Amino acid sequence: MVERYVMSIDQGTNSTRCILFDHHGRLVSVAQREHQQHFPRPGWVEHDAVEIWRNLRRIVPEALFGAGVGAEEIAAIGIANQRETTVLWDRRTGAPLGRAIVWQDTRTEPLVTALRADPGEEFFLERCGLPPSTYFSALRIRWLFDQVAGLRQRAEGGEVLCGTMESWLIWNLTGGPDGGLHITDATNASRTMLMNIRTLTWDEELLEFFGVPRPMLPEIRSSAEHYGAARSVLPGVRITAALGDQQAALFGQTCFSPGDAKCTYGTGSFLLLNTGADVVRSRHGLLTTVAYKIGDQAPVYALEGSIAVTGSLVQWFRDRLGLISSAPEIETLARTVEDNGGCYIVPAFSGLFAPHWRSDARGVMVGLTSYITKGHLARAVLEATGWQTREVVDAMNADSSVALKQLKVDGGMTADNLLMQFVADVLDVPVVRPMVAETVSLGAAYAAGLASGYWPDLEVLRRNWHRAAQWLPDMDPERRESEYTNWQRAVERSLGWVTPPRPP
Repeated sequence: MVERYVMSIDQGTNSTRCILFDHHGRLVSVAQREHQQHFPRPGWVEHDAVEIWRNLRRIVPEALFGAGVGAEEIAAIGIANQRETTVLWDRRTGAPLGRAIVWQDTRTEPLVTALRADPGEEFFLERCGLPPSTYFSALRIRWLFDQVAGLRQRAEGGEVLCGTMESWLIWNLTGGPDGGLHITDATNASRTMLMNIRTLTWDEELLEFFGVPRPMLPEIRSSAEHYGAARSVLPGVRITAALGDQQAALFGQTCFSPGDAKCTYGTGSFLLLNTGADVVRSRHGLLTTVAYKIGDQAPVYALEGSIAVTGSLVQWFRDRLGLISSAPEIETLARTVEDNGGCYIVPAFSGLFAPHWRSDARGVMVGLTSYITKGHLARAVLEATGWQTREVVDAMNADSSVALKQLKVDGGMTADNLLMQFVADVLDVPVVRPMVAETVSLGAAYAAGLASGYWPDLEVLRRNWHRAAQWLPDMDPERRESEYTNWQRAVERSLGWVTPPRPP
């Protein structure tokens, strides 16, 4: 039987998706299930890892059925995942030790404050390329150790395993308690604050600092190589790739050359710039991260600007305020007015990520007058995504030797033409969207297909990329800069809202 397709599993913040792609990188079949978001306290965000695994077991057969194929026609499986979300589970039973703590969660803020004071950001930036932030996994592990009696001792004894969501899924796919593989890839490991950014190995100083026992951590592997065969769901099918979702999107956008950049507009938005073999230290609030590592080849690095709240601001506008009944309605509502009416929304719901890294910030709405309608608010919601993108691009241009000439975009929000035009206007560069919008899934498939021989090389993947839409800048330069100044004034008003807790 000819292996006709590559399967991609995209385990995201809101849902898990399974997609089959053919040799041309075209989507053949898709199945998807949402999982519940748990908010047990203000600032806490959790997922049920068992629910996510159960959803995966359901959607894989649905995707196969949709294409009319069996498992024997799948060449390989690639997995992309929400990156910093952290789950601990019992090695013997496979049961999670509580819910997974999601990347948006801010419960570790007191620890972040303490680390910024001592030993300070430089200690971490030098080793892992990341500043102390509630965003990353190591602080969640440390928090759990501080909260759960006996947990650290169990971890030291090898009873407890820890991983991000791709580790959890691969472990279950390859046998779970009965010999499942406990592995991660370099892109996901680079988001933990525990991996040395240059050696791509767990850093002994960081492990000791956070008190994380080595036996609980997965083995770090390349992003594309043969990990092992699935034993459940798709018995016998090779698992050959794993990447964090944003690195997968960079790969799916075929940003293989230094200077190539993409932005994925989803729950949050993430702009990555390929920096090649260079580990570029940002001086302007960006993250240094592993872009991908193919087999035995040298790793490729990236600068990343992570924006916490973009698509989730539209969800808040819909679900919490009830001003629209579906996400696409926001464009229609925003088009009922000519501009924002002087209103700006800074969505610092869980602090501000790049380039500010201010967890003391909270969301603000400024410039309100009796003139403002819900149309103006809708426009301000969309513009918040555009201005946050501008802040990140300005930081990238300051850090990089080459100014951004074009931005490749993907993700659900790119269906909003008004927003994409606004992004092009405020960046003053063309914005382009590919034919295949599911670039996270496509990138995981591309990496899996490369490692399994389904695709021969990167050049073939480049030829698969086709432009579907383009937006060219069309805003008066004076207006662009005056509006940006107003946005920056609004950001200043969001800062310092939460009084930093005293270091323990």
